[in-house]
Amino acid sequence: MEKPEFTPVADLTYSQAVNELDAILRKMQSDACDIDMLASYTRRATELLTECRTRLTATDRELEAILAGLQQ
Repeated sequence: MEKPEFTPVADLTYSQAVNELDAILRKMQSDACDIDMLASYTRRATELLTECRTRLTATDRELEAILAGLQQ
């Protein structure tokens, strides 16, 4: 079984990463999920989640800094 080729996570927009996570989740929940691909899907989902969390945290910090600047 060939492993799927994924776009590097850093090359995806946040929306693309979330959409890919959603697609992986649907594949994993379906009765047609290829058990041989389960580890690859899980690994990819973990990479996507980590990247999304990192971006959300960075955005939150940036917004806090902007709002703090407005209060001065």
